[in-house]
Amino acid sequence: MSPPCHTSTLLLVFMALAVAGAEQSEERSCDVIGDESSESQMERALLKKLEPLSHMRFNVTVEKGKTENYIYHFRVCREVSSTSHDFGGLVQTDRQNGKTTVIGRINETQVFNGSDWIMLIYKGGDSYGRHCSGEKRRAVIMISCKRGVTASSFSIISEEREKEQECFYLFEMDSSVACPAENSHLSVGSILLITFVSLIAVYIIGGFLYQRLVVGAKGMEQIPHFAFWQDLGNLVADGCDFVCRSRPRNAPAAYRGVGDDQLGEESEERDDHLLPM
Repeated sequence: MSPPCHTSTLLLVFMALAVAGAEQSEERSCDVIGDESSESQMERALLKKLEPLSHMRFNVTVEKGKTENYIYHFRVCREVSSTSHDFGGLVQTDRQNGKTTVIGRINETQVFNGSDWIMLIYKGGDSYGRHCSGEKRRAVIMISCKRGVTASSFSIISEEREKEQECFYLFEMDSSVACPAENSHLSVGSILLITFVSLIAVYIIGGFLYQRLVVGAKGMEQIPHFAFWQDLGNLVADGCDFVCRSRPRNAPAAYRGVGDDQLGEESEERDDHLLPM
């Protein structure tokens, strides 16, 4: 084989290995039950809403006497073990013998929501065996709204396996992704206040630029309508004096002063009775 052909063959082999490695390293996500064309916009939106939780892993240990001692491993729309390639989204591990049981698989997902919760269901788990008519296991995860918390309080509520059909494992957890969007409605007063402040800011800034750039004013004269604002204090004071004064302006004073003029007048008044009649 010639050197160019050998080099081309090696490149093709490396490219094939790289593509295969990329496919294996890429984690598989939730696949809603049914054809892709039948997925609703709501289901797609909910799966996208749950995406921030996909990088997290959750575990809970359950111990009942000496017969049941399990660890439940859960991931949101991702496989618990990417090396197993079993689509297991919620897996049970027996701590006594190490046996693993897939409770639900992400390739058989159902998802729906309410006002402040999201229900995630993994179907297609391993068979129950002698319970529940041997049907496949199913995991139901209730995600409740809790603002300010990405995810917490993952726990198992119960396992319903005494029925003939429709048995399931019920889990719950808290997360802010299940919370509705907060509506920020402004009151009429807030809108009016914002409008008023905006108009004042436009008046001051626009008037300042006009006075400085067009009129050529300097110093305090750059303030728009400076003369008016300068007289406004006096006008307000005169108005208060006119409205709030409780006695007439020309009413005599209630007391006499002690100045030199007043003393001189008083002395003349006191001397009047001494003049001859």
